[in-house]
Amino acid sequence: MGEPSMDPTISSPDSTAQQDSLFSMMDVFLISLITGLFTYWFFFRKKKEEVPELPKMQSVAAPVRDSSFIEKMKKTGRNIVVFYGSQTGTAEEFANRLSKDAHRYGLRGMAADPEEYDLSDLSRLSEIDKSLAVFCMATYGEGDPTDNAQDFYDWLQEADADLSGLRFAVFGLGNKTYEHFNAMGKYVDKRLEELGAQRIFELGLGDDDGNLEEDFITWREQFWPAVCEHFGVEATGEESSIRQYELVVHTDVNMNKVYTGEMGRLKSYENQKPPFDAKNPFLAQVTENRKLNEGGERHLMHLELDISNSKIRYESGDHVAVYPANDSSLVNQIGEILGTDLDTVMSLNNLDEESNKKHPFPCPTSYRTALTYYLDITNPPRTNVLYELAQYATDASEQERLRKMASSAAEGKALYLSWVVEARRNILAILQDMPSLRPPIDHLCELLPRLQARYYSIASSSKVHPNSIHICAVTVEYETKTGRLNKGVATNWLKNKVPDQNGSSSLVPMYVRKSQFRLPFKPSTPVIMIGPGTGIAPFIGFIQERAWLKQQGKEVGETVLYYGCRHEHEDYLYREELARFQKEGVLTQLNVAFSRDQAEKVYVQHLLKKNKENVWKLIDEGMAHIYVCGDARNMARDVQNAFYEIVSEFGNMSQPQAVDYVKKLMTKGRYSLDVWS
Repeated sequence: MGEPSMDPTISSPDSTAQQDSLFSMMDVFLISLITGLFTYWFFFRKKKEEVPELPKMQSVAAPVRDSSFIEKMKKTGRNIVVFYGSQTGTAEEFANRLSKDAHRYGLRGMAADPEEYDLSDLSRLSEIDKSLAVFCMATYGEGDPTDNAQDFYDWLQEADADLSGLRFAVFGLGNKTYEHFNAMGKYVDKRLEELGAQRIFELGLGDDDGNLEEDFITWREQFWPAVCEHFGVEATGEESSIRQYELVVHTDVNMNKVYTGEMGRLKSYENQKPPFDAKNPFLAQVTENRKLNEGGERHLMHLELDISNSKIRYESGDHVAVYPANDSSLVNQIGEILGTDLDTVMSLNNLDEESNKKHPFPCPTSYRTALTYYLDITNPPRTNVLYELAQYATDASEQERLRKMASSAAEGKALYLSWVVEARRNILAILQDMPSLRPPIDHLCELLPRLQARYYSIASSSKVHPNSIHICAVTVEYETKTGRLNKGVATNWLKNKVPDQNGSSSLVPMYVRKSQFRLPFKPSTPVIMIGPGTGIAPFIGFIQERAWLKQQGKEVGETVLYYGCRHEHEDYLYREELARFQKEGVLTQLNVAFSRDQAEKVYVQHLLKKNKENVWKLIDEGMAHIYVCGDARNMARDVQNAFYEIVSEFGNMSQPQAVDYVKKLMTKGRYSLDVWS
């Protein structure tokens, strides 16, 4: 019945004989294998020797990389490169101005986006005579780099490069109302020095809460003499106006090749393709646009954008970026005052053929489209714009006034501050108030900065609303010192977006920007949310998400909200929704400060102090996460001071210890801010 099993550990005479035969068979196999390998090597080794072509192929395949700014500078005879980290376009504008300045000193400059180049090449900049790298670095959010400077920031953190041959200078753009004022500028300046680079001029710190333009001019007027001294060069003469772009008017053009407001790809609004981002926004339909407040002069609104079939994903706390359009009446008035046919199709082509930036905005397009979708016509123009425009004023006193405001003299700076900045004169107001100033519209279009996207904290949770993004905003409208009515570009444009209408009247170009403003990983962690006014926006999303988690059977920790508005029966936003969440037990505490319903004003920080014992218990024992959203200039600072007091009193700490405690909460991600000024 089958063969008996054999234990391999027991040997017999028969098995010994088997081993001998097996051994001899193994020998034969090994000899055959060795012979085969030797034969293969002998006959095929020549094929390896026949590859002397490889070095040639490698040398041919090593052309100049597009990402090498060094090679580009050598090719175009540049010796100054000005990198910019820019979120709203201001740092890019400053970089362009500095690169343009260089010609006055017999130098040649180029502005460069760090995202487009390999910054490890900084170690090679010394290969170029009289070379200098300047960095105009804006700080975004809570001490973060701008989107286009993120890779540069990451490289700086990890780099161990020797930058001993690099000469550099840094101008930072920040806002003193924020916790981490000019963090990016300070970091770049410090880190470059640590890597051995030589600073040729001190770090400039621009403050957008004060007068950023004046800060830049003051730094710039001292920076260039330092450059001259370092390189032994002198100014070549009076500052002159040099056009960067040339005008080409298209009289016979295929209108299908003309841009009509697209941010990147031509016809991208007609043929939408994901992924959607700053250069390829999604056209979202407005499905709801309702007024939130019951009274008062302001208009507070709730909008819902349909993102179905866009593949756009978002999380609670993210921001939605919206590309607005300028008021058509302002555009028409500029056209009338300059006597221009706004429907003329034109291109502005860069005179520097080697530049990566071929046009200041998508071209070809019409003047009407440029002034509506691409150019900022509502903010007060910067001094460089006034300087360039001065040549077109036929009245000597008006020309002198413009040149004075653009100068670095104290009197000129004071005049610019009062007549332009504080009076909030935009380009139309300046043209109206200076009758002899009639510049060519193409030069004006070259000088005006780009119209930027506006960011809003998303007021919804994707767990509850996966196919829509909600916005909470207040329309901006105010009277200037000159008696003009100025309106916020984006909020007034959004206000007029009517749902359920076919056509562009209900479409909004948008994309999502990721944020660090996030709910705790564990739903059981308590949260304290402070958001007066439209600062409530992200917390509506947070509460929706906590409600959804509770419905899924998750244990959800205490959810505490401190909200504030002016009057209970006027501008109490999302009143019904908050009451419902409280009734359902999701919102465990709802504390509302009505600042103007009594003689003495009451704000959210007062309610925090009133509930100080409970607040401390949540922080100390509950390990609560704190979130603050809204005004950076006053509210966020006052709220932070309230936390210092609470921590000091109940944690038995001195003021400096309490400050340090709160700072550590921020470092650990337990105190997050989403603020604006």
